[in-house]
This record gives sequence, C-alpha cells and structure tokens, in this order.
Amino acid sequence: MLVCGDIIREETERRGFPATPENMGNVMLSIRHEEGLAAVAERLIPKIDSSGSQVVVVEGVRSMAEVDALSTEHSVVTIAVHASPKTRYERLSGRGRSDDPKSWEEFVERDSRELSVGIGNVIALAQEMLVNESSVDDLSAASDLVISKVTRD
Repeated sequence: MLVCGDIIREETERRGFPATPENMGNVMLSIRHEEGLAAVAERLIPKIDSSGSQVVVVEGVRSMAEVDALSTEHSVVTIAVHASPKTRYERLSGRGRSDDPKSWEEFVERDSRELSVGIGNVIALAQEMLVNESSVDDLSAASDLVISKVTRD
C-alpha cells in the first residue's frame, strides 16, 4: 500500500519543517500550488511502477486530478471509505502522529482544507463505497471483498 500522506510527510521533512498539522496542511497546499493539483499522485507513479505488483492500493487520494493522473498510467478503481466526522476525529486523535489534530477545531480546519482540494468529488464519484463506522476487522473484511470484486471485474 502506498499512502499519499507519506508524500506530504516526506516533503514537509525535506523542507525542514516539523510535522505539525499546520505545516503538513501548508505543504500539502503548497506542492499542489507549485506543481499542479495532481502533484501527489505524480510523485507516487514511480513508486507504483517500481513496486512490481499487479495490484497496488493507494490510500489518501484527495482530488479527481490525482485520480486522473493515476489513470493515465494505470487502471484505477476508486473506493471511498467514509466515516462520520466524530468517528474520524476520535481515530485521528488517538493515532499519536505529530500531524494529528489536537483539537476539534484543528480537525475541522483539516477537513475544510481537504474539501478545498477536492476530496468531496473523489468520494462522490467513487466506483465503490465502504462505510467505516465499525471495527478494524470489519473494515478489513469489507475491503478484502471490494478489492476481490474490482480485481476480477
């Protein structure tokens, strides 16, 4: 699995900033401004190509420009994973990463920033949807079913 957020974390570190929610958000917006809306996906394509895998899961796409960039190089199926804001906030605050929101206000700011780059369109136009309000095991089982379905279609 490749994680779009890792690209942002790498770039934040490369620029010499601590991985705070504010810095990560600013870097996320900055690279999209500097390199285009598909910048994160374009940085992932070489990693996908070098993986040697038939199927690669890319987690964290934030815009249709990223989906389109991935689609020019590979066959792409978009699977949206949705949880309520309350559930996402509780999970993010419990992860323990330095860039996790420390307050509800930081969480809302993060969500607003991600909506501003187009994540809502990705969710609305996804071919498949998983609701993630239950356990990790339930999501894993549902994910396995959807991935099996889309890889055989």
